[in-house]
Amino acid sequence: MAPSQIDESIRQTAIVGDASTVKSVATGTPSRFSNLPIPPIEEPFNLQAEYLSDAHPDRVNLGIGVYRTETGEPWPLTVVKEAEAQLFAAKNANRHEYLPIQGDLEFLAHARDLVFGFGSASELERQTAVAAQDRISSIQTISGTGANRLGAEFLARHLKPATVWIPDPTWANHFTIWELTGVAVRTYPYYDPDGKCFDYPRTSQLLSAEAQPGDVVLLHACAHNPTGADPTKDHWRKLAVLCQQRSLIPFFDLAYQGFASGSLDDDAWPIRHFLACRPELEFCVAQSFSKSFGLYGQRTGALHVVTRARSHDLAQVILANLCHLVRGEYSVPPRGGSEVVRTVLGSEKLRQQWFDDLRLMSGRIKEMRQALYDELLRLGTPGSWDHILSQIGMFTYTGLTKNQVLAIRQRHHVYMLKSGRISMPGLNPANVKHVAQAIDDIVRTVS
Repeated sequence: MAPSQIDESIRQTAIVGDASTVKSVATGTPSRFSNLPIPPIEEPFNLQAEYLSDAHPDRVNLGIGVYRTETGEPWPLTVVKEAEAQLFAAKNANRHEYLPIQGDLEFLAHARDLVFGFGSASELERQTAVAAQDRISSIQTISGTGANRLGAEFLARHLKPATVWIPDPTWANHFTIWELTGVAVRTYPYYDPDGKCFDYPRTSQLLSAEAQPGDVVLLHACAHNPTGADPTKDHWRKLAVLCQQRSLIPFFDLAYQGFASGSLDDDAWPIRHFLACRPELEFCVAQSFSKSFGLYGQRTGALHVVTRARSHDLAQVILANLCHLVRGEYSVPPRGGSEVVRTVLGSEKLRQQWFDDLRLMSGRIKEMRQALYDELLRLGTPGSWDHILSQIGMFTYTGLTKNQVLAIRQRHHVYMLKSGRISMPGLNPANVKHVAQAIDDIVRTVS
């Protein structure tokens, strides 16, 4: 549309409005919104748009963080399809009703037990679980993002932390979420680029010296995004002690339970350790089912707030405040995804089928790690690539520079974030050699 046509379109729109609208356009009075800042669009979305507009037959998308099959297609989990078929066949009209503000209570019980390891057949462990459950308030959220946002808002309003400590690097949305609360954001040096691993010495040194009582420290429970480099169990034990000594509030982001290692217990071990700590820690867990169930579009998650005092009344007060925030934000959560999760976790048969699906996904990612590593070694690509195997989960930090990332996109149509992060499920037997050869070329020719 030419500029004159655009001007005429605006004029016609104004004419059909009220008189004040016409006057505003006619006199050129600026809009009240004319000084709004233009927020940046997150890199993964820009990268996805670039990839989709690239018609090259060898293009490879290693940017988007979703699971893909060996042929590069989305994969609805077989157990999810089975659960959806059961729900459809039940023809329960109540599926179209509102959920309570707290959410689907059966779903929440399963979600909580999955994180904290409740549900053991041992009588002693059952008694321990019952006692621990009184410390936990759980509420359904709009996936993991919603859980992070709700938890951040709750802590900012009621505990008023001076600072939230966010790992550098991290999922970019963590910054947006916490900046919206008004809490001061600082980073801690999570990643050691030389060792390509979690930098415990610098992390512990900084938090010990500068974090103040009541500060929040954000932690990835497993499969750190974007590096894939996780703390060891010994690191986690020391971090728990640090949080106790400095009176910090841990905030776990759990987006990949079962999806990272293939073991639900291993991936949730840090959270369960923090729950068992004495003196008791108070903390939050943002839980997502997007990756582990492939429910990317259904936005299914939960927030769990863990308190120190074993008081049922306190848990209910926390829940009431969380519900108050939800009511003013989106009123009630969606029920489609939570019903799928509840159906699967409530059936022993479907739960076992889900375990098989998890092992298939995590196993294929491990296979792609090995394939990329083997191909780089075969090519004799300069540098050490051991970190591809030692890192875990969906993402890997390749160690490529920004210039190399841009060059590999231009020369070889391989799309990854400027940080050098790649999404491992984007690799498959048909493209892994092309990606390895592209990395080899760029490492040899671009600094």
